[in-house]
Amino acid sequence: MDQEQQTRTTTVALADPSTEQAVRRALADHGRLTVDAWDVASIADLYAHGLTSHATVNVMLAVENELDVEFPDAVLNRSTFATVESIVQAAELAS
Repeated sequence: MDQEQQTRTTTVALADPSTEQAVRRALADHGRLTVDAWDVASIADLYAHGLTSHATVNVMLAVENELDVEFPDAVLNRSTFATVESIVQAAELAS
């Protein structure tokens, strides 16, 4: 490994904490989860915790309203709403 490879760093984009808070607030208010939205792991399967397709619409609308964004049609699918992390990524893409 050469010197350049040893000193090179990888930049990781971290989610905006306010975006994650908006998503968790929307899940708490509209997700009808069987667990506390504030305690669920960011990569946990939300559908396994009670999220329904109907509830995803309400969660999406709440996130859009709070963050003043609009989810692109390309991300309106089940996998987008499967985890807190994926919803955050979609919301940040929309901004």
